[in-house]
Amino acid sequence: MSISIPVRVQKECAPALSVSLDNIRRPQYGRYLEDLVPGSTFQHPRGFTIDHGWARAFATAFMETNPLYFNREYAQAFGFSDILVSPQLVFNLILSMGVQNDSEKAIANLGYYQAQFLRPVYPGDTLTSMTHVVERRERGEGKPGIVHVQTLGRNQRDEVVMQYERKIMVAQRGTAAHTTQTTEASQPLNFPWQTQPQLRLPLSKPPYPSGLTGTKTYADSFQPGEIIVHPNGRTVTDEHMWWSYGVGNTHPLHNDRIYSTGRTGAMSGEPIVYGGLVFAWLQGLTSRDISENALWEMGFSEGYHTQPTVSGDTLTALSRVLSIEAGPSDTNASILTFQLIGLKNIAASNALETYGEDLFQKELSKKKQGKEKISAKVFEVERKVLIRNQPKSG
Repeated sequence: MSISIPVRVQKECAPALSVSLDNIRRPQYGRYLEDLVPGSTFQHPRGFTIDHGWARAFATAFMETNPLYFNREYAQAFGFSDILVSPQLVFNLILSMGVQNDSEKAIANLGYYQAQFLRPVYPGDTLTSMTHVVERRERGEGKPGIVHVQTLGRNQRDEVVMQYERKIMVAQRGTAAHTTQTTEASQPLNFPWQTQPQLRLPLSKPPYPSGLTGTKTYADSFQPGEIIVHPNGRTVTDEHMWWSYGVGNTHPLHNDRIYSTGRTGAMSGEPIVYGGLVFAWLQGLTSRDISENALWEMGFSEGYHTQPTVSGDTLTALSRVLSIEAGPSDTNASILTFQLIGLKNIAASNALETYGEDLFQKELSKKKQGKEKISAKVFEVERKVLIRNQPKSG
């Protein structure tokens, strides 16, 4: 069907219409604590089709070195149909599309839990996102509460490609006006959370390309308990505001200096770098040393942003090998669990010398232990990666 609409000369209308200050609309987005009702499910707006340029731009801007994310021939040799979209881009899109519904009125993101990447995402795929409210914990009149949500992302075939849980601190509405909500579904939404998720990978058997990755990042190059001091840092500039909106994050804390300087407390001042981007840059800093021979980023848990990051801060990272277990049969790969520690404005080697084993203890547990939190530490997470073993000779 096509329609035809006449196009006429546009006449100036404003001078003839009197200004009325009695008819003012002030849109506000996000949900207050009262709006996040356990059992509710929200379909998030917009959706995002990822093209090759965007996939490659993200992988390189966030310092990935695994050829799966930008070398088509390499990716196809392993059984994938095209280059893979970086899991960090998948995660950032799925989280960010939900900000308008879940956390645009949030005071803080408290943690990420049980994140699982379940299917490959390729350039050309379209991702959508939805959230289910699991639990709401109220802490008294006038105090912010804590909300536990599950969020998942699906492709254009309605296949779940990623799911994760997080907890957010959200203020009560009080005397504030009701927010502008997205259109509610006329019928209850199906929320296809995978309680017993199965990873679906189209992996082919060897031989694989050689000479494109380092020889010290195969799974059998690591030992449990080993600490890797990543040598390079990444200085974040005001680019973070572009990337924040680029992945769909609408929270004004990341883009609006008037808003951020008008707040009080630790999160006031310059716009805060969106945490998903901090995570992506930190993971990128580890890429050459840990995951360039990875077949799959399986997921992560116990992820906490322990201090804010702003433009001008330099991120550095350390990793600790927590465990190594056998991978799926016929893959000649192992599953490695790493603890990733993110720092700001201190070289990783200097931080290790200064703080030692305290770097690897959860910041949330420090108070009970009578210890001071580390002001230079910005992030901690446990990530699980499927990594190739050394190729078999012959």
